[in-house]
Amino acid sequence: MRLRGVLLDLDGTLVDHASAVDAGLRAWLPTIGRDATDAAIARWTTIQEPHLAAWRAGTITFAEQRRRRLRDYLGTAAADEELDEIYARYLSHYEAAWRAYDDVADALRTIAGAGLVTAVLTNGSTVQQRKKLERTGLGGRVGPVFTLEDLGAAKPDPAAFTLACSRWGVPPAEVLSVGDDHALDVVAARAAGLRAAHLDRLGTGPPGEPTRLTTLRDLGPLLNETSI
Repeated sequence: MRLRGVLLDLDGTLVDHASAVDAGLRAWLPTIGRDATDAAIARWTTIQEPHLAAWRAGTITFAEQRRRRLRDYLGTAAADEELDEIYARYLSHYEAAWRAYDDVADALRTIAGAGLVTAVLTNGSTVQQRKKLERTGLGGRVGPVFTLEDLGAAKPDPAAFTLACSRWGVPPAEVLSVGDDHALDVVAARAAGLRAAHLDRLGTGPPGEPTRLTTLRDLGPLLNETSI
Protein backbone atom coordinates (compact mmCIF):
# COMPACT_ATOMS: atom_id res chain seq x y z
CA MET A 1 0.00 0.00 0.00
CA ARG A 2 1.41 3.35 -1.05
CA LEU A 3 1.70 6.33 1.25
CA ARG A 4 -0.66 9.25 0.85
CA GLY A 5 0.48 11.51 3.66
CA VAL A 6 3.17 12.38 6.19
CA LEU A 7 2.08 13.31 9.71
CA LEU A 8 4.74 15.49 11.30
CA ASP A 9 5.44 16.29 14.92
CA LEU A 10 6.19 19.96 15.64
CA ASP A 11 8.54 20.58 18.58
CA GLY A 12 11.89 18.89 18.03
CA THR A 13 10.89 17.92 14.51
CA LEU A 14 9.95 21.09 12.62
CA VAL A 15 10.88 23.73 15.20
CA ASP A 16 13.89 23.69 17.53
CA HIS A 17 11.96 23.95 20.78
CA ALA A 18 14.85 22.88 23.02
CA SER A 19 17.17 25.61 21.76
CA ALA A 20 14.41 28.19 22.08
CA VAL A 21 13.79 27.19 25.70
CA ASP A 22 17.50 27.35 26.44
CA ALA A 23 17.89 30.78 24.83
CA GLY A 24 14.71 32.06 26.44
CA LEU A 25 15.75 31.00 29.91
CA ARG A 26 19.29 32.35 29.56
CA ALA A 27 17.89 35.73 28.55
CA TRP A 28 15.09 35.79 31.16
CA LEU A 29 16.65 34.36 34.32
CA PRO A 30 19.15 37.21 34.87
CA THR A 31 16.28 39.72 34.67
CA ILE A 32 14.76 38.15 37.80
CA GLY A 33 18.05 37.85 39.63
CA ARG A 34 18.72 34.18 38.87
CA ASP A 35 21.84 32.64 37.39
CA ALA A 36 21.28 31.05 33.98
CA THR A 37 23.31 27.92 34.69
CA ASP A 38 23.01 24.58 32.94
CA ALA A 39 21.50 23.19 36.15
CA ALA A 40 18.88 25.94 36.20
CA ILE A 41 17.93 25.15 32.60
CA ALA A 42 17.65 21.43 33.33
CA ARG A 43 15.56 22.08 36.42
CA TRP A 44 13.01 24.03 34.37
CA THR A 45 12.48 21.03 32.11
CA THR A 46 12.16 18.64 35.03
CA ILE A 47 9.68 20.79 36.92
CA GLN A 48 7.39 21.40 33.96
CA GLU A 49 6.60 17.77 33.18
CA PRO A 50 4.02 16.92 35.90
CA HIS A 51 2.18 20.18 35.27
CA LEU A 52 2.07 19.65 31.52
CA ALA A 53 0.81 16.12 32.20
CA ALA A 54 -1.99 17.51 34.35
CA TRP A 55 -2.96 19.89 31.55
CA ARG A 56 -2.92 17.09 28.98
CA ALA A 57 -5.14 15.06 31.31
CA GLY A 58 -7.60 17.97 31.40
CA THR A 59 -7.40 18.58 35.15
CA ILE A 60 -5.99 22.13 34.86
CA THR A 61 -5.98 24.87 32.23
CA PHE A 62 -3.00 25.74 30.06
CA ALA A 63 -2.58 29.02 31.95
CA GLU A 64 -2.73 27.24 35.30
CA GLN A 65 0.02 24.77 34.37
CA ARG A 66 2.25 27.76 33.62
CA ARG A 67 1.49 29.28 37.02
CA ARG A 68 2.19 26.02 38.84
CA ARG A 69 5.48 25.62 37.03
CA LEU A 70 6.55 29.09 38.13
CA ARG A 71 5.47 28.51 41.71
CA ASP A 72 7.59 25.37 41.87
CA TYR A 73 10.52 26.81 39.96
CA LEU A 74 10.76 30.12 41.78
CA GLY A 75 9.46 28.95 45.15
CA THR A 76 6.88 31.71 45.22
CA ALA A 77 3.31 32.04 46.45
CA ALA A 78 2.59 35.01 44.18
CA ALA A 79 -0.95 35.66 42.98
CA ASP A 80 -2.10 34.49 39.57
CA GLU A 81 -1.88 37.95 38.02
CA GLU A 82 1.73 38.41 39.08
CA LEU A 83 2.67 34.95 37.88
CA ASP A 84 1.07 35.65 34.50
CA GLU A 85 3.16 38.81 34.17
CA ILE A 86 6.35 36.98 35.11
CA TYR A 87 5.67 34.18 32.66
CA ALA A 88 4.88 36.65 29.88
CA ARG A 89 8.38 38.08 30.22
CA TYR A 90 9.92 34.62 29.84
CA LEU A 91 7.57 33.89 26.95
CA SER A 92 8.75 36.94 25.01
CA HIS A 93 12.33 35.64 25.09
CA TYR A 94 11.27 32.07 24.25
CA GLU A 95 9.19 33.19 21.27
CA ALA A 96 11.98 35.41 19.97
CA ALA A 97 14.19 32.31 19.75
CA TRP A 98 11.78 30.16 17.70
CA ARG A 99 13.47 28.77 14.61
CA ALA A 100 12.57 26.09 12.09
CA TYR A 101 15.28 23.48 11.58
CA ASP A 102 17.29 24.06 8.41
CA ASP A 103 16.20 20.73 6.90
CA VAL A 104 12.47 21.42 7.07
CA ALA A 105 12.05 23.38 3.83
CA ASP A 106 13.90 20.70 1.85
CA ALA A 107 11.78 17.97 3.44
CA LEU A 108 8.51 19.71 2.62
CA ARG A 109 9.60 20.10 -1.00
CA THR A 110 10.55 16.42 -1.15
CA ILE A 111 7.20 15.33 0.29
CA ALA A 112 5.26 17.54 -2.10
CA GLY A 113 7.39 16.32 -5.00
CA ALA A 114 6.42 12.76 -4.14
CA GLY A 115 2.75 13.73 -4.44
CA LEU A 116 2.04 13.38 -0.72
CA VAL A 117 0.17 15.66 1.65
CA THR A 118 1.34 16.76 5.09
CA ALA A 119 -0.27 17.52 8.44
CA VAL A 120 0.99 18.23 11.96
CA LEU A 121 0.08 16.40 15.17
CA THR A 122 1.30 18.10 18.34
CA ASN A 123 0.68 17.88 22.07
CA GLY A 124 1.04 21.66 22.36
CA SER A 125 -1.76 24.18 22.71
CA THR A 126 -3.59 25.25 19.57
CA VAL A 127 -2.93 28.99 19.86
CA GLN A 128 0.76 28.66 20.71
CA GLN A 129 1.54 26.02 18.11
CA ARG A 130 -0.17 27.87 15.28
CA LYS A 131 1.68 31.02 16.34
CA LYS A 132 4.92 29.05 16.32
CA LEU A 133 4.33 27.87 12.77
CA GLU A 134 3.52 31.38 11.59
CA ARG A 135 6.53 32.94 13.30
CA THR A 136 8.91 30.38 11.79
CA GLY A 137 7.56 30.76 8.25
CA LEU A 138 5.80 27.40 8.23
CA GLY A 139 2.22 28.62 8.50
CA GLY A 140 0.14 27.40 5.59
CA ARG A 141 2.95 25.11 4.40
CA VAL A 142 2.38 22.03 6.54
CA GLY A 143 -1.31 21.29 6.02
CA PRO A 144 -3.84 20.93 8.85
CA VAL A 145 -2.62 21.18 12.44
CA PHE A 146 -4.11 18.82 15.02
CA THR A 147 -3.60 19.49 18.73
CA LEU A 148 -4.63 17.95 22.01
CA GLU A 149 -7.22 20.69 22.41
CA ASP A 150 -8.69 19.88 18.98
CA LEU A 151 -8.77 16.12 19.38
CA GLY A 152 -9.31 15.54 23.09
CA ALA A 153 -6.45 13.04 23.07
CA ALA A 154 -2.69 13.44 23.36
CA LYS A 155 0.26 11.36 22.25
CA PRO A 156 1.13 8.63 23.21
CA ASP A 157 -2.55 7.69 23.19
CA PRO A 158 -3.06 5.96 19.81
CA ALA A 159 -6.45 7.69 19.66
CA ALA A 160 -4.65 10.97 18.95
CA PHE A 161 -3.36 9.47 15.70
CA THR A 162 -6.59 7.78 14.65
CA LEU A 163 -8.60 10.94 15.32
CA ALA A 164 -6.11 13.08 13.42
CA CYS A 165 -6.19 10.72 10.43
CA SER A 166 -9.99 10.62 10.50
CA ARG A 167 -10.27 14.41 10.43
CA TRP A 168 -7.53 14.61 7.82
CA GLY A 169 -9.33 12.08 5.64
CA VAL A 170 -6.28 9.86 5.14
CA PRO A 171 -6.39 6.22 6.36
CA PRO A 172 -3.79 5.44 9.07
CA ALA A 173 -2.25 2.65 6.98
CA GLU A 174 -1.41 5.22 4.29
CA VAL A 175 0.27 7.69 6.66
CA LEU A 176 3.89 7.95 7.77
CA SER A 177 4.38 9.51 11.20
CA VAL A 178 7.69 11.34 11.65
CA GLY A 179 8.86 12.73 14.98
CA ASP A 180 11.73 13.08 17.40
CA ASP A 181 10.15 11.35 20.40
CA HIS A 182 10.32 7.60 19.90
CA ALA A 183 7.59 6.70 22.38
CA LEU A 184 5.17 9.44 21.32
CA ASP A 185 5.75 9.66 17.57
CA VAL A 186 6.83 6.15 16.62
CA VAL A 187 5.61 3.50 19.06
CA ALA A 188 2.22 5.16 19.56
CA ALA A 189 1.80 5.81 15.83
CA ARG A 190 2.42 2.16 14.98
CA ALA A 191 -0.06 1.12 17.65
CA ALA A 192 -2.64 3.21 15.80
CA GLY A 193 -1.88 1.52 12.47
CA LEU A 194 0.39 4.18 10.96
CA ARG A 195 3.85 3.66 9.59
CA ALA A 196 6.52 5.58 11.46
CA ALA A 197 10.08 6.89 11.30
CA HIS A 198 12.13 8.15 14.23
CA LEU A 199 13.87 11.48 13.67
CA ASP A 200 16.90 10.88 15.87
CA ARG A 201 18.79 14.15 15.40
CA LEU A 202 21.17 13.52 18.31
CA GLY A 203 21.72 9.80 17.73
CA THR A 204 20.43 8.86 21.18
CA GLY A 205 17.39 6.80 20.22
CA PRO A 206 16.69 3.12 20.92
CA PRO A 207 19.27 0.96 19.12
CA GLY A 208 16.68 -1.50 17.85
CA GLU A 209 14.63 1.04 15.86
CA PRO A 210 14.63 -0.08 12.20
CA THR A 211 13.45 3.19 10.64
CA ARG A 212 15.67 6.02 11.80
CA LEU A 213 16.61 9.40 10.33
CA THR A 214 19.21 11.84 11.60
CA THR A 215 17.89 14.61 9.37
CA LEU A 216 14.66 15.27 7.52
CA ARG A 217 16.71 15.51 4.33
CA ASP A 218 16.92 11.70 4.40
CA LEU A 219 13.15 11.31 4.28
CA GLY A 220 12.92 10.91 0.50
CA PRO A 221 13.62 7.17 0.15
CA LEU A 222 11.00 6.32 2.77
CA LEU A 223 8.23 8.01 0.80
CA ASN A 224 8.17 5.23 -1.80
CA GLU A 225 8.45 2.36 0.66
CA THR A 226 5.50 0.05 1.19
CA SER A 227 6.87 -1.97 4.09
CA ILE A 228 8.03 0.53 6.73
